[in-house]
Amino acid sequence: MSVRARLSSWNIIYSLNMGIVSAMSYWIITHALPSMLGRDSDLLGGMWSAVATLFVYRASRGDSLSAGVSRLVATGVSFALCFPYLWFFPFTVPGLAALIGIGTLAMMLLGRQDDIVTTGITTVVVMVVAAISPTDAWLQPILRLVDTIVGVGVGIGGKWAGSYLYSRTVGKRWP
Repeated sequence: MSVRARLSSWNIIYSLNMGIVSAMSYWIITHALPSMLGRDSDLLGGMWSAVATLFVYRASRGDSLSAGVSRLVATGVSFALCFPYLWFFPFTVPGLAALIGIGTLAMMLLGRQDDIVTTGITTVVVMVVAAISPTDAWLQPILRLVDTIVGVGVGIGGKWAGSYLYSRTVGKRWP
């Protein structure tokens, strides 16, 4: 069976759109928004935004919206923990462990066990970047929250726009 026979026009459009919206998300953070901390921070923010876009770009519009909500809740919990911590304390390994544990409990209390890993990953990234840039450590939770909001918005918007345009031009289905 040839590759062409196994890939539908939707598969090709989906792949192209995913690449385009991920690049858009990266560009918005690295070029369209004003730089706060310099090139390294912008590049990290672009990466984080593109990852958030990829995280929410799913097979259906409903799945994308659900993934977006999950990503925002997980990032919101991480922000709520990391921001006050980094406002008062520097990065420490015991602090990291405590925030991951508290974040896990918070997600359990919210009934969002499936989002525990995303909360933990977000917390680790924020805390380690704060360790790399200790002078501006308290800004990291804010910046990663902005990156995530942009990435989720671009990912969901791009998925919905791509699905709509595909359904209007090819006339197949609207996933």
